[in-house]
Amino acid sequence: MSLPELKVAVLNSGTTAALTIVGHLNALTVGVLESNLDAILSTDARRIVLDCSGLSFTSSAGLRVFLATVKRMKSRGGTCAFASLTPAVNEVFEMAGFLETMEIHTSRESALLSENL
Repeated sequence: MSLPELKVAVLNSGTTAALTIVGHLNALTVGVLESNLDAILSTDARRIVLDCSGLSFTSSAGLRVFLATVKRMKSRGGTCAFASLTPAVNEVFEMAGFLETMEIHTSRESALLSENL
């Protein structure tokens, strides 16, 4: 049995960073996402868009990283948005109450075009 993997691709454009997350987000893989987000948060990024179209699962470890990122961006006057939640991730977001409190978009494009600063 192979361990679940997580891949993160980052595209920076001006003060916006778009991350595409692919795979399984849990305690074993969350470090991959954290290191990418830490690198972005060390820049002058004003907006982070997390494209979750390839994210098959997130555990509470992933939710903690998402929440911490949203809080860190808000504290510096920026925003963090989530796009293209898969059904499994949408269900976890719903159970955690994230659908009501996080900025959620149906597509990466709509999240990138949103002016929620």
